[in-house]
Amino acid sequence: MSTNEDAAPQTVASAPPAAPAPPTGERDRLAPGDATVIGLLLVSAFVVILNETIMGVALPRLMADLGITAATGQWLTTGFMLTMAVVIPATGFIMERFRLRQIFVAAMGLFSLGTAIAAVAPGFGVLLLGRVVQAGGTAVMMPLLMTTALTLVPAASRGRTMGMISVVISVAPAIGPTISGIILNSLSWRWMFIIVLPIALIALGAGAWKVRNVTTPRPARLDVLSLALSAVGFGGLIYGLSSIGESASGHAPVAPWIPVVVGVASLAAFVVRQLRLTRTSAPLMDLRVFANRSFTVSTVVLVTSFMGLFGTLIVLPIFLQNVLGLGALETGLLLLPGGATMGVLSPVVGRLFDRFGPRPLVTPGAVAVTGALWLLTTLHPGTPAGMVVVVHTLLSAGLAFMFTPLFTSALGSLRAELYPHGSATVGTVQQLAGAAGTALFVTVLSTRSADSLAAGSDQLHAVADGVQGAFVWGGVISLVALGLSLLVRRPPAVPGPRTPVH
Repeated sequence: MSTNEDAAPQTVASAPPAAPAPPTGERDRLAPGDATVIGLLLVSAFVVILNETIMGVALPRLMADLGITAATGQWLTTGFMLTMAVVIPATGFIMERFRLRQIFVAAMGLFSLGTAIAAVAPGFGVLLLGRVVQAGGTAVMMPLLMTTALTLVPAASRGRTMGMISVVISVAPAIGPTISGIILNSLSWRWMFIIVLPIALIALGAGAWKVRNVTTPRPARLDVLSLALSAVGFGGLIYGLSSIGESASGHAPVAPWIPVVVGVASLAAFVVRQLRLTRTSAPLMDLRVFANRSFTVSTVVLVTSFMGLFGTLIVLPIFLQNVLGLGALETGLLLLPGGATMGVLSPVVGRLFDRFGPRPLVTPGAVAVTGALWLLTTLHPGTPAGMVVVVHTLLSAGLAFMFTPLFTSALGSLRAELYPHGSATVGTVQQLAGAAGTALFVTVLSTRSADSLAAGSDQLHAVADGVQGAFVWGGVISLVALGLSLLVRRPPAVPGPRTPVH
């Protein structure tokens, strides 16, 4: 298909036309007021995304304090991901229908409320409720940030801004376990929420004061059937994929294939419904974004990259703690250099993208990721912790060279009225990729460890064998990403951003 096939059919009631682009000299840099808006959104998004992975290291403490099993405790992460998967598809409609300040206040308000509930939770049920409320606000923040950045930032300097967004999307989840390990070393698990709450409230107050309305809302109809199908489809897939790892360990509450089949069937019905609504009215998630080649290729490479990232975030701590015998704090600190490397490199990569385009960055990044994942297949009980740090840092550096160009190429290739739907789509597939990567890595680790134990290996070597097997599959996936990286192109010129509304 042509790269411009995201054009709307004549029969569709489209958004008001984009305002004429201002003269080139006026669009070369971001206005000071706009920079404030994006800065507030970046800080707020970092705070909320950080919480997606903060609970993993806390699980043993929660099991002891709340009297729950590991399978039950995993719902604090699975429930968060499920809520994200259900809410994100609706963010395209939300951003079309409401003003930026309204959405920001609602999202940060929900996150702050959920954080407060979790901080005072008397038991597991209330703690899970707090996590679900947190996730409701988190799901809206990331698409909101990306859509606002694409609307305000001139195309010539988008790479720099998307580099900062990449810090939020990739570094925040990566350092979540480190931060929770530091807190849990001397404080109760409640402090993971107590420390975050005032930061969230400050961001909420500053945003309510400073965030301006930069887009023009338009009438949009919420298709309830689409919302229900997306909730069952994406939620079923996330739950089923998350249950695969538990099933491999013998702890899944239901057979994982049941929610996966239900999710796939609902998702197929959702796609058919969206394509039909595109011809008659407004879809919940506009799938015309996939008619754009740059968006589709970049999104597929992003999916494979996030599978590797989230799978590694699960398996490496298991190796460091169960094979090398390190504690939660030591594990978190050993993973910190990788997260810090990603954070330092992402803005630099953004500036390089503005100058050179995506392919000179994405392909070398894919080479580094592939090399790191195959090096991780050699891990064994005698592996020095320093080698793990070096290889994890190489992996993080490679991902940093991939994420910013891929996000910018995917979303920058769309027309302005498709920004909300493109952001929602990327956010949704990110959650699916994270769940799929986690499921794949954990399943391979569990089954191969069990086979190794049955063959006579001791527990230590059995877990190491499982870790090696998981990273073999990660290496195979990375080869797919490496091949597809050669197809990534600089996004074509599209109409400029819409005029901000004060």
